Amino acid sequence: MTNPSPASPSPSPSSSASLSESPSPAAPADEQVPVLIAGGSLVGLSASLFLGRLGVPHLLVERHMETSHHPRGRGNNVRTMELFRTAGVEPAIREAASVLAGNHGILQAGSLTGDDQEWLFRTIDPGGALSRISPSGWCLCSQNDLEPVLLRAARDLGGDIRFGTELVSCEQDADGVTARITDRESGRTTTVRSDYLIAADGPRSPVRGRLGIGMTGPGDLFHNVSITFRAKRLADVVGDRRFIVCYLTNPDSPGALLPVDNTENWVFHAPWKPDDGETLEDFGDERCARLIRTAVGVPDLEVEITGKAPWHAAERVAERYGEGRILLAGDSAHEMSPTGAFGSNTGIQDAHNLAWKIAAVLAGWAGPGLIGTYDAERRPVALATAARASARSAEHSHPGYDVAPAGGRQAGMLAVVLGYRYPEGGAVVGADPQGAVVPAEFSPVAVPGGRAPHLRVERGGERISTHDLYERVPVLLAGPEGAAWYEAAGVAAERTGVPLERYRIGSDLTVLAPEGAGAPPEGRPQDGSAAPDFARMHGIAADGCVLVRPDGVVAWRAPHSEESPAARLEEVLREVFRLA
Repeated sequence: MTNPSPASPSPSPSSSASLSESPSPAAPADEQVPVLIAGGSLVGLSASLFLGRLGVPHLLVERHMETSHHPRGRGNNVRTMELFRTAGVEPAIREAASVLAGNHGILQAGSLTGDDQEWLFRTIDPGGALSRISPSGWCLCSQNDLEPVLLRAARDLGGDIRFGTELVSCEQDADGVTARITDRESGRTTTVRSDYLIAADGPRSPVRGRLGIGMTGPGDLFHNVSITFRAKRLADVVGDRRFIVCYLTNPDSPGALLPVDNTENWVFHAPWKPDDGETLEDFGDERCARLIRTAVGVPDLEVEITGKAPWHAAERVAERYGEGRILLAGDSAHEMSPTGAFGSNTGIQDAHNLAWKIAAVLAGWAGPGLIGTYDAERRPVALATAARASARSAEHSHPGYDVAPAGGRQAGMLAVVLGYRYPEGGAVVGADPQGAVVPAEFSPVAVPGGRAPHLRVERGGERISTHDLYERVPVLLAGPEGAAWYEAAGVAAERTGVPLERYRIGSDLTVLAPEGAGAPPEGRPQDGSAAPDFARMHGIAADGCVLVRPDGVVAWRAPHSEESPAARLEEVLREVFRLA
């Protein structure tokens, strides 16, 4: 799966200068808003959506005049789709992605017309087993189709989103951030005061530069030019091979071919060698058409070039994810090789992690220290994921990346996508201090710091996923014999002010049989096996409990009953949410 990030232009001299000439925080502001978001691409728009769902007023500014037009960043993994499902936009995203709904698998071939062809994998979800693990699934939706969906949803939730508006300076103090934004059409500059600034302003982030935060990692890996083109006869050549991407390995014209509509619109990623003196001007229309014909193996193919966009694949992670009230998210915090679509998904999940924490602090039921757990949780995930993305590019022999595959066994996709775990330094109690951030194998069983498992349950006659319980506030799930924990949750919530929701399995929630292969007909209840199944999937006994954060991550669990459950739960809530 290929998910390139186009090269972002370096900040203009005027932008760089203005960022170094920040206004005095004591200066009066023209506008005040709890959260200011810099950057309106996938990550910034996702942050707006998630904040809007949580009722947090915010302003987003994006220097470009509108959303992306180039078909890129198409792979949305299952964890990202779970978050979009909870946020209510999954149906709209799948509708926008319907033209590619039947595309699965990655093909590697010398050409589309020869015999040298191999499927690296044929389907993302062989046998439909994913439905037993998640209420969602993978979705192939290009960035130019996804961004408008996120924009509409964020605005419907009250998000103040201004395209053609640039953040030109920012300065923070103990109480907030003062920024200047400029309308690029009118030239009018406005001063904005916010409690927090989320910088989703790309890999050459002016905000990150203003903070003096460096990047770690190997740096640039390879360079490509993304060429959009129209070729009506190519669909006949492709036939019924509905791939996500086809890596074409002709040494005279290696590249990656991606369908846009499976009929006449396509994208070809051609290697670009700027270090050897090759310039973008060298990629004229005639040369691009020739490269495409050679790669696909059809010398007389009629090709109409419709667009070009250079992009750089890199492996870099910020030394820290922000400073004080200014937080980095997405490409401003990390760059990843495109193979596997890890970069944009990691960025969207950054935004989700940050949104609920900011909302909790602003609402007063979490202490300001909770914001500090953002770096502790998301940076290790980015480091591990970025390394896996580079390894996957080598495994797939991504055009332009002339690196041998890493030796040794690599973590599988599900382990990276669903299995990552936050450490004890995050908003977690009881995480394994020796545990890997990304385990070698994915397990759906809950652990502190890991994603809570998906179980189908019935609540008040409605059939839902346990994931539908997690979004706005923490949730305590007590086992069938965990009445003491259920009662303790009410006491601890009152003592701490944390708006804790509570459910007892077998009373408030009935566990249903899983869907998918081997599931009982009609999803009927499991005939007395609900308690063992719930307990097994959450790593507790019937008299234990699990505390789940608003993002669906297990914050803590009690395998069994304890002598003073209310006191213990109060202690845990204060530690997780950084309450005094």
